[in-house]
Amino acid sequence: MPNQQPPALSIEPGTHLAVRAVGSWQVNALAQSGVMKSIQATLRKLPQGRLIAWDLSQIASLDHIGAQLLWNAWGKARPQQLVLADEHADIFNRIERSAPLQLPPADRGHLGARLHRWLHNLAGHAYYFVGLIGQLTIDMGSFLLHPLRGPWKEISANVFHIGYRALGITALVAFLIGVVLSFLSAQQLHTFGADVYLVNILGMSIIRELGPMLAAILVAGRSGSSITAQLGVMRVTEELDAMLVMGMPHGYRLILPRVLALAISMPLLVIWTDAIALAGGMTAAKVELGLSPSYFLQRLPSVVPLLNYWIGLGKGIVFGMLIALVACHFGLRVKPNTESLGQGTTLSVVTAITAVILADAVFAILFKGVGFR
Repeated sequence: MPNQQPPALSIEPGTHLAVRAVGSWQVNALAQSGVMKSIQATLRKLPQGRLIAWDLSQIASLDHIGAQLLWNAWGKARPQQLVLADEHADIFNRIERSAPLQLPPADRGHLGARLHRWLHNLAGHAYYFVGLIGQLTIDMGSFLLHPLRGPWKEISANVFHIGYRALGITALVAFLIGVVLSFLSAQQLHTFGADVYLVNILGMSIIRELGPMLAAILVAGRSGSSITAQLGVMRVTEELDAMLVMGMPHGYRLILPRVLALAISMPLLVIWTDAIALAGGMTAAKVELGLSPSYFLQRLPSVVPLLNYWIGLGKGIVFGMLIALVACHFGLRVKPNTESLGQGTTLSVVTAITAVILADAVFAILFKGVGFR
């Protein structure tokens, strides 16, 4: 505003030191050359600790930038003696209301408060996870009653992405694990002249334990994180809210297909992982001990009871459903910001792997006397 007087401060000495502000205290006027230097020079002349009366009644126009400049000069507190035009009072009232807002102090060293917060978060996750299982049960019942209306396209798409596309990484890791396990076991068995028992060790460990665990951990890291990220992005882009507005339930269209897809894919991945890991073990056995693959395959059915094979497949189904539920749980709890998306994905993978290990321990306890001769 070129016709208005530029902003300026003047000190009027007297019984009580007074400071008068005149002109236009708006950002375009404050940005003019030399204006800020003049105002700062006047502010530096003000004595510290002395009562100062401020007269702002002669200010022609004022915006938030000019008001904030004066507020900072007051030490972010309204002076005791202040003359202010009525039309400018609202700006300082808003600044005064927002000034006390501060971040809460960091809670350091308060073990009780931190433990209480951790338990509260854990209880919240447990509550929503139980609710998720309940909703999945209802959706599963609806799917069984009306299978033709089920989300078959979503299920087949997830089987492709979760199962088929995981064949490469599971084959690579399983083959290397089989080679390493066979090589290390062969060295120890050869010392005692028990080379033929390598088939027993590899068969039982891979088919009963390592195969399902290895497939589950890889799927949790690969597909579990992907599920959480997909749902989290849908939360950030408000697609989940749009689905509810359109009358499309999250459970039936997002959670149920992923749980069923993992329940179908995981046993197949367990079979694939077992076969590739045993192939790696046979390769190392041939190189280290000279055991032929034909001898390995002939002896394997006699040393590993078939029940262990079914236990491994059962583990695959349970592990797959657990991974899908955990991934969906953390995906739906993502807040609409990128930081929460990253934290939710990380927590999903860690929690899914932990849940798989705990479930495997439960299987070991329940079937401790089953499948052994």
